[in-house]
Amino acid sequence: MSMTESQAAPAAEQPKVKPALKLNFLSHGTLESRDLEFSRKFYEEFLGLEVHRTSPISLMVRLGGQHVYAVVYSKRPSEMNLLNHNGLDVETQAEVDAAHRICVEQAEKWKLTKISKPVLQHGTYSFYFWDADGNAWEILTNPKGGYSWIWDMGDLEGKGHMDKKFKRPGVQV
Repeated sequence: MSMTESQAAPAAEQPKVKPALKLNFLSHGTLESRDLEFSRKFYEEFLGLEVHRTSPISLMVRLGGQHVYAVVYSKRPSEMNLLNHNGLDVETQAEVDAAHRICVEQAEKWKLTKISKPVLQHGTYSFYFWDADGNAWEILTNPKGGYSWIWDMGDLEGKGHMDKKFKRPGVQV
């Protein structure tokens, strides 16, 4: 059976393992900032995130849900590796293209670097850029609920969402 005929892998034969820790919620991630005031303006005025100052050295940001990022002042933030990027979802390829145009136009103002071109990759249409603090961002097409649609598929066989024939909601290949 090909990946496009049935993308979800068969249920595992083994019973689910009881976790060692009893946890309730994946609540946050962490970003670094060289300048919290500049970062706050960037998050509010450019990305449109909700922002709260939580201490003299930290902010909390979120968009469209309850998961938050702590933004913490660092004297020497390191550049985030591409694989550790943060995803910001839009619904259509035209919205990705519009976001890309704005990133390029406002790159100097917001100190954006390494702005890639939008391409169809890993099952989505997207591009990447790095902010003034070295945090990596991806703006990508995704339906409402982000990657919950792929989560609902369970374990995938073969190349999974990396397969060129992988069917995802709302994306024309």
